[in-house]
Amino acid sequence: MHVLNLTTNAEARFYKLQVRALESRGVTCTTLSVPGSHLDGATRSPSDYLRFFPKVLGRAGGPYDIVHANYGLTAPMALAQPTRPIVLTLWGSDLHGRYGTLSKACARFFDDVIVMSEKMRDELDRECTVIPHGVDLELFRPIPREEARAEVGWDDDAYHVLFPYDTERPVKDYPRAERVVDAVDRKLEEQVELHTISGLPHARMPVYLNASDSLLLTSKSEGSPNVVKEALACDVPIVSTDVGDVRERLAGVDGTAVCRSDDELISNLATILRRNGRSDGRDVARELSVDGMADRICAVYERALARN
Repeated sequence: MHVLNLTTNAEARFYKLQVRALESRGVTCTTLSVPGSHLDGATRSPSDYLRFFPKVLGRAGGPYDIVHANYGLTAPMALAQPTRPIVLTLWGSDLHGRYGTLSKACARFFDDVIVMSEKMRDELDRECTVIPHGVDLELFRPIPREEARAEVGWDDDAYHVLFPYDTERPVKDYPRAERVVDAVDRKLEEQVELHTISGLPHARMPVYLNASDSLLLTSKSEGSPNVVKEALACDVPIVSTDVGDVRERLAGVDGTAVCRSDDELISNLATILRRNGRSDGRDVARELSVDGMADRICAVYERALARN
């Protein structure tokens, strides 16, 4: 099977994992990215997206079985080519953010639509397939906390809370994370330190997760945050706002909490730190493997082909 992928971010870790897993199953993947860049504070202009249309139309006539639009802003380009079955994956911010109306309008015309969570499916007025981004369970696995802390140089005499995003991204709400950790630090006898990481090589992420007493997410909006699934695979406790599919993923997992207010975030984070243990999330994470994700995407492709 030959797939033409359209995307706004070909360097996204979860997208690269998806392509690698599909190619291991014999799917040939070609990626076309929207011109311009969204990195380092840059933003794409409407003209960048307009220039993407002829690029897609010129390539879609090639030897492809499927055109797969990855992210809602690439949906109009997939719809513009009339010759191939089309699949749309919505990542979360394209449905919940400023482009949600466009994503919803385009989704109605695709042969199949993949979403990250049940919550996203409920927002679309059509049949969808829920396939969260998969986790590399060989890379993300439990490591003794003391060993991980020695590697990253963190003090054993303090609690360590991990905020795994760029502090300048407003949607991740770093100021709220600071408020929460400051309040917990005042409640507990031991020092509580907040660590931020971004731009880290993917292979290093499991070490920082395992060195942490808890992952803290204060995001205003998410689709299906990969870092939550990666923390589950490492048996790392998690405290998060009620965004995306986080409540669904953490259901029944010890050492985790989904919160709506600052008071709830503070109370639950303090409780989890005092507990000083690990979660039991790896069993849940096994259901979210990269291999399982690839198998389900292949099934979506087969259905789209059968309909055409």
